[in-house]
Parts: sequence; structure tokens; C-alpha cells
Amino acid sequence: MTPYVADPVYLNGDFLPLADAGISPLDRGFLYGDGVYEVIPVYSRRAFRIDEHLARLQATLAGIQMGNPLSTEGWKAVIAKLIAAAPWDDQSIYLQVTRGADNKRDHAFPPASVPPTAFAFASPLVTTPAEVRARGVAAITVPDLRWSRCDLKVISLLANVLARQQAVDQGCAEALLIRDGFMKEGAASNIFIVKDGLLIAPPKTQLMLPGITYDVILELAQQHQLPLEVREISETELRAADEVWMTSSTKEVLAITTLDGEAVGNGKPGPVGERMWQWYQDFKNTVMRKG
Repeated sequence: MTPYVADPVYLNGDFLPLADAGISPLDRGFLYGDGVYEVIPVYSRRAFRIDEHLARLQATLAGIQMGNPLSTEGWKAVIAKLIAAAPWDDQSIYLQVTRGADNKRDHAFPPASVPPTAFAFASPLVTTPAEVRARGVAAITVPDLRWSRCDLKVISLLANVLARQQAVDQGCAEALLIRDGFMKEGAASNIFIVKDGLLIAPPKTQLMLPGITYDVILELAQQHQLPLEVREISETELRAADEVWMTSSTKEVLAITTLDGEAVGNGKPGPVGERMWQWYQDFKNTVMRKG
């Protein structure tokens, strides 16, 4: 059986079998969740929007006052080698950087002499099956109990994990996070709504992760002259929407057709979402052909 994680993996300058990759139990990623990560989709062995993903990685590192162990070109070389070694044409590349392992447990940053831990691997890209996309998925709403720097893609994701598990326990695909009466995003996705043909997207703030797919959706809406507003979305607006979508690198554009047990719109994927999904496929294929 083909493994879920391809060999070799990358760890601190070396490419080696996953079974041989190990870090110190004193690594701050293990002790504190003190690190960042990035997930890059790969189509036909070409990384999608790699510059934007690496720019977000750099922004998150800067946001937690950590240096980048590799240059942009260095990361691209690592990613290219992982893609070439993996058995799948469509892949997901995972990158993680932690603040490294000191010889003691201390909340304060370790000395500058402690190197960061850099890890990366390839796995198969699992996208939404056509039959699931055709009917849409169910979601729930939950209070947003996360910290106030949700714009940073950090590995300390316990609040997201708990929200997502709450959705899974109820047979749902996602949990939509509500804070102070406004919908911010999903536990592992960005969220858009459509009302009377108008696409509405929550704004980029410290309370929402700036998704790469989110940016593509906004670009495509403008390119195709789809009416668009970027503003806060109230919980009331969310529940009255004609369409609700979740977007991410793996979900792409996926309709939420049931929310807290109630139908969204007519309970089926809507026409605006269907058009956006096709625009996204066309855009993706064009970018991949250009290389």
C-alpha cells in the first residue's frame, strides 16, 4: 500500500526516511506549540501559488519573532525535491518551523544560538469527491474561543481542533466560528456567503487567517465582475444567506448546504458557487500550464 507520507522527508538540511527523522522532546514545537506551518497544494507536480504560500510563511515567522531557516529559493529547492521523490502527481506539501530545542524548559525564547527546527514532507492531495461536491456538506456554528492573532498560521491549533471535532461528532464537515455576533471563518477554512447574487467575504483582520484560496476567490470575482463586498458578516446574515461556501487549498470551493441542521437556501449547492468552482478550475489549469 502506498504510504500517506512519502519518503524522503526533509529535516534540518537533510532528506531522509520518515522512520529515521526525529527531534528532541525538548523541541519548543512539542513543548509549547511554538512554531509555524504552511500547506502548499501541488497539481501535476507543480506547486500552486508557491510564492504566496512562502510569503505567508515568512509573515507568520515575523509575527512570532522567529527567523526563517531557509531563503525563498532554499524552500523552493526543498519543495521541488520532495515533489520529485513522491509517487503522486497531485500532492500536498507540509512545511513546519519551530523555535528549536534548548537544553531546558523555559517560556522565554532560547538563546539565538539555538537553531530552529525545519521539517517538510509530501503527502497525497485529497480533494472533495464529485458526489460530495454535488450535494454540499453540513456545518455547525460554535463560539470562537481562539486567541487574538488568528492571522498567524501557527501550529498551536487546539481551539481549532476542538471546534472541528465538535463538527465531526455531529456528522458535519466544518465548524463556523462566531465571535461577538460575527462569523470569522471555519475551523480549517475560510467562509463566504452569497445573498441575492452578492458575494460577501469577511475582511482580513487579526481574527482570520488570510487564506491563499480566499485571495484567489476575490481575484476571480473581480475578474468576472461578480458583485462583491468585503465586510464583516453577522451571524444573522450567515443564517439568512442563499449560499455559504467553505474554501481552502484542499476543499477549493465547497458548498455548505446545511447549517446547524437547517437548510442553507434551498438546501443545494447554489449557482454562484458552481460558477466560482468552475472559474477556480479554469484558473488553476491555466496557471499550471504556464508553470
